[in-house]
Amino acid sequence: MKTLILAGGSGTRLFPLSREHYPKQFIPLIDDESLFQKTVKRSLLFSSPQEIAIVTNTDHRFLVRDQLAAIGCDCQVLVEPVGKNTLPAIYYGVHEVTREDGPDTIAVLPSDHLVTADEKFQEAFRRAGQLAKDYLVVFGVRPTSPHTGYGYIRPGEPLADGLLVDAFVEKPDLATAEKYVANGYLWNSGMFCFDADLFLAECERCAPEVARAFERPVDEAYGVAPALSIDYGIMEKTRRAAVVPLECDWNDVGNFDALYAALPKNESGNAVRGEHIGIDSSDNLILSDRLVATVGVHDLAIVETKDAILIANRDEAQRVGEIAKALREKGDSRALFHTQVHRPWGSYTNLEEGRSYKIKRVTVPPKRRLSLQMHHHRSEHWVVVTGCAEVTIGGVTSLLRNGESTFVPAGTVHRLANPGLLPLELIEVQIGEYTGEDDIVRFEDDFERA
Repeated sequence: MKTLILAGGSGTRLFPLSREHYPKQFIPLIDDESLFQKTVKRSLLFSSPQEIAIVTNTDHRFLVRDQLAAIGCDCQVLVEPVGKNTLPAIYYGVHEVTREDGPDTIAVLPSDHLVTADEKFQEAFRRAGQLAKDYLVVFGVRPTSPHTGYGYIRPGEPLADGLLVDAFVEKPDLATAEKYVANGYLWNSGMFCFDADLFLAECERCAPEVARAFERPVDEAYGVAPALSIDYGIMEKTRRAAVVPLECDWNDVGNFDALYAALPKNESGNAVRGEHIGIDSSDNLILSDRLVATVGVHDLAIVETKDAILIANRDEAQRVGEIAKALREKGDSRALFHTQVHRPWGSYTNLEEGRSYKIKRVTVPPKRRLSLQMHHHRSEHWVVVTGCAEVTIGGVTSLLRNGESTFVPAGTVHRLANPGLLPLELIEVQIGEYTGEDDIVRFEDDFERA
């Protein structure tokens, strides 16, 4: 079985933990592994690394590769030139993974769900594989509550290894959700399994504009393909839909209330990552790198990062996306980035910023280098903290070790590289009338950025 993992989302429903350029699938929310890495490891239960393909976007492609390398899994990475929802992403993935080896059974998994990969999980995929030649199989989760944030599936007639899908229904209000649960409806998990040829044929029948678009090269295909979900484009129209109930624990971690449900609790019902002292405080979600002290508070989400603090009632957690939207509308970069910003060559962390200066901590992994570049409006002073830096300034290359420093005048072509076997860390002090990230002119770049 081949596996497609969809990792192109940029949701901000977990702001300030997630940002547009660092969405929830890449964050270690539960332990030291990200949801994306957990999804890849689940896929290894029924696919080899060579049978797994990741569909992502240009912003996240290097983050995907770094997180794959961290778990020692060398998978194919497919990059969408622009996001067009799930159907074009899946069509592109199916088309690419069957190009050389021909048709096969394919599982499609979101990268941002928390799933217990136990025997029940594996049995559900075994059953789906049996149905995949004749049906487009969706996995339906047994509801644990009348949730209003999920779409539902109305099961139909039984099959040998599942059930026909009678109908897909939209996210309901509470009263309707209670009826759905009472009548045996299932949550739509967004996970699928099907034969590649059957999927392509049903896409041609139900969403021919997508199939026709991918008769062109990828860049052109994404220019003309409609933005369409697989549910709207195919599953709600096809007569070949089946559902396999998923009996294992499943959580889409769609908001902070869902994250609270996924984390272990202490004797007061508080889910804590970090240090917390609570006086008469219960049933709170508390995530912070520093001490959080609470007195007489209950059912709150308290989330602290280096540049933002969120305090919300847990039952209002689904509205957190409104904060990120408000930041985007006023052009605030905090909707896009953390203080730590990931780049193809490594990362940097903004430590302090003033009217005419900025101080960063720059980290470059072994054998990587930044672009050959120049800045019009700022100079830079580099001080090596750990590792060895290869510095090119105005065509002259030298090595700097910990404790040594150098100066890059404004308007000078320069490059920073790590030739060593250990991570390079340095402090960068920028001085100038403008220190924005768009004041970069690249002359050469290992990562083919503009």
